[in-house]
Amino acid sequence: MDSDSKVFVAGNRGLVGSAIVRNLIAKGYKNIYSAPRTHFDLRDQNDVEKYFEVNRPEYVILAAAKVGGIKANSDYPAQFIRDNLQIQTNVIDSAYRHGVKKLVFLGSSCIYPKFATQPITEDQFMTGPLEPTNDAYAIAKIAGIRMCQAYYQQYGFKAISLMPTNLYGPNDNFDLETSHVLPAMIAKFHNAMKNNESVTLWGDGSAMREFLHVDDLAEACYVCMQNYDEPEHINVGTGEDVRIWELANIISDVVGFSGEILWDFTKPNGTPRKVLNVDKIKSLDWQPKIGLCEGIEKTYKWYKENG
Repeated sequence: MDSDSKVFVAGNRGLVGSAIVRNLIAKGYKNIYSAPRTHFDLRDQNDVEKYFEVNRPEYVILAAAKVGGIKANSDYPAQFIRDNLQIQTNVIDSAYRHGVKKLVFLGSSCIYPKFATQPITEDQFMTGPLEPTNDAYAIAKIAGIRMCQAYYQQYGFKAISLMPTNLYGPNDNFDLETSHVLPAMIAKFHNAMKNNESVTLWGDGSAMREFLHVDDLAEACYVCMQNYDEPEHINVGTGEDVRIWELANIISDVVGFSGEILWDFTKPNGTPRKVLNVDKIKSLDWQPKIGLCEGIEKTYKWYKENG
């Protein structure tokens, strides 16, 4: 994939897709394609088929997905499994049939068992039951991995799968009903500081999570597009995690919130701990560059300017 290649970034307006576009532009790529929602619905097979017929991309990065936090996954499991299965099935199949040279499929670390051995290695895939609060989304992503492997096996189609950890950064979703934990905390602490209120967070704060700035993921996508050609999926993360109460303290300091933090023990914690083993991708000469505090500061600055 060189700077003149035709690259289709599906989901270019979201958190991940917009970071991938920024990364490619910075590297001098000139032919970056998108599929505006106003004209193309990636859940619609006919729309996707027409898009590939007209634009004929050479490379595809599939970042489009329906995503959300614990509450959204619990409230809308049907949409999470249906929309994601439709999007990835349509794009992967059309990419193969229209001669795409290589496709990168982006999944999620929630594909791993709830009680996986930590840090989680790639070979723990499908070795135990999933976390029930987001199993519909996880099952869709598992199907996407297997579809890429099946097309690789049967047709020789170069479709690779990356499994990122929890992501955050510019263009994140800060809606308190549907967002993930880190952007939700930013919005909660910001609003509470403005209104001189306390902040109530879900669970007891003991769960441990790993967080990766989306710009680091974008670079990982580029590195894998250039240097990784195996059907087995590959983890992308920092290899380091923090407790949720620690994350809350970091965000409250960045925001400047000095009020009371309360914990709602009636709400779920989710998986007790989730941190990825990232030895495999680091062997490709990739390393995360943005530390958690620095990344949160950059994200909060973007939120104040755009949120």
